[in-house]
Amino acid sequence: MTKKQFRIINQETPFKGFFSIKKYTIEHTLYDGGWSAPISREVFHRGNCVAVMLYDPKRDEVVIIEQFRAGAILLPDQQDAWLLEIVAGAMEEGETAEDVARREAEEEAGCEIGEMIKISEFFTSPGGTSESLTLFCGRVDAKDVGGVHGLDHENEDIAVTSMKFDEVYALMEQGRIISAIPIIAIQWLFIHRDELKQKWL
Repeated sequence: MTKKQFRIINQETPFKGFFSIKKYTIEHTLYDGGWSAPISREVFHRGNCVAVMLYDPKRDEVVIIEQFRAGAILLPDQQDAWLLEIVAGAMEEGETAEDVARREAEEEAGCEIGEMIKISEFFTSPGGTSESLTLFCGRVDAKDVGGVHGLDHENEDIAVTSMKFDEVYALMEQGRIISAIPIIAIQWLFIHRDELKQKWL
């Protein structure tokens, strides 16, 4: 089989704001040999991100956040633009993924993480964005979780609650949780929950 290669013929930045868009003209090798015709692709750049499922093994509860998401404004019901998610945020220069998980847990949910397990690292939507996400499960005490959190200078308005795992899983099954990252995290916890309880208790 032909060695997989690509070459960037041209690169532009047609938009740069809170996020940026880059336009690439690329050629790549074909499975049957030779090279593709030049193709143009716009790629959304926002840096790499981290998400963490906050889990209390003693109470068997998951910390769920709800916030307005601009990407969901085309849904028929305006209320559906507020999505149920887990804590997440962008990596800043000099931070490790673990640093981000702990920082975002405090900023978005008022939680301090104890032990932490890395679940996976993956591209969120590689057909159109360069974003790579590191996903963790972090142990927390959910006894006093709740309220509204987030950073004012980032215009965050985040409602925080703690729910029994079975309730969270039911919300996912009912189509009430529609973001990919919490769905992946919930399914992972469904598989590993008993093992995690034994380890963390």
